[in-house]
Amino acid sequence: MEPKAIEAAPGAVTERRISWLTLLIGVVCGLLVAILRDRLWGLGLCIGAALAWLNFHWLKRGLDALVLASTSQAGREKPRVPLGNYFGIIFRYGLIALAVYVIFKVLKVPPLSMVAGLCALGAATVAASVYEILRPAG
Repeated sequence: MEPKAIEAAPGAVTERRISWLTLLIGVVCGLLVAILRDRLWGLGLCIGAALAWLNFHWLKRGLDALVLASTSQAGREKPRVPLGNYFGIIFRYGLIALAVYVIFKVLKVPPLSMVAGLCALGAATVAASVYEILRPAG
């Protein structure tokens, strides 16, 4: 499967929608909270949403590479997956946790606000799913 085939795969449009919705929801909520309540909480929401987007992007890249590796070895008895794929899939959460810790220590942003910002990915996924249900491709 070529990279262009992955782009045209079913669900690619929904993945792109989830990606930009994650940032949009996080930034809008962050700005609202920063204007109406607390600037640091708003910043934390935006940072959390950016980290959620980065996590989603890394997960998508890792899974796309896994699909490419498995389909290119379709006839083999025991397909091999590049070691870098495992590293990316396993350690992305550790990298995000490290980023949250460093941001908390340097910028003094409340960690709970960043965790709440990470939920922007879930909200974007729900919104994209509802959109797909109401407007099916056809």
